[in-house]
Amino acid sequence: MNDRIGPWLLVALGFALIAAAPQQVSAHGSITAEDDRCLITMGYLQAHFKIYLPRARQHTEYCEDLPAKGEAVFVMEYLHDTLSAMPIDFRIIRNVTGMGRFARWEDIAAIDDLDAVTVFHQPAAISADVFTVMHDFAERGSYVGIVLTSPPGADRLYTAVFPFSVGFVGYGFWPWFGLFIAFVAGIVWLLVRRVA
Repeated sequence: MNDRIGPWLLVALGFALIAAAPQQVSAHGSITAEDDRCLITMGYLQAHFKIYLPRARQHTEYCEDLPAKGEAVFVMEYLHDTLSAMPIDFRIIRNVTGMGRFARWEDIAAIDDLDAVTVFHQPAAISADVFTVMHDFAERGSYVGIVLTSPPGADRLYTAVFPFSVGFVGYGFWPWFGLFIAFVAGIVWLLVRRVA
């Protein structure tokens, strides 16, 4: 084999193996995927988290990004019993942080008028065992969910922030696959040209 061609073939093979490797789903913000379930974390407290689109997608569960606008049901099933006795404040805002998927609590706290960008707010209330709220998204777009809670009698606030989109769930791995195909095509073109 030509010494100039060998390294290029190894590089192309390496990219092929990376592209063929199983893709791991990674969530963002305070929500993580674990054992095919979504967990939301507020300080040391956790709950199973899911969103339903009952009219558009019936019983399909979502972690964050929603493929369609319309009625959405947000559900948290507590993993810590103490959450049953803690008031939970739930808010959805338009994502005006400028941080996109990387918005954190510090970015939310820096917003001057939170009410002006709020599309839904359920003030702090105690919900035993399971927390459920419903909101009808009239517009597609980028949003941030905010969960605030505090232990009874304590002066500590636990937060969870999760950026998500409505009506668009991204391109997935397709742009990377397209770039890989273009790269391999370029390598093949160069090899054919050199051999000829």
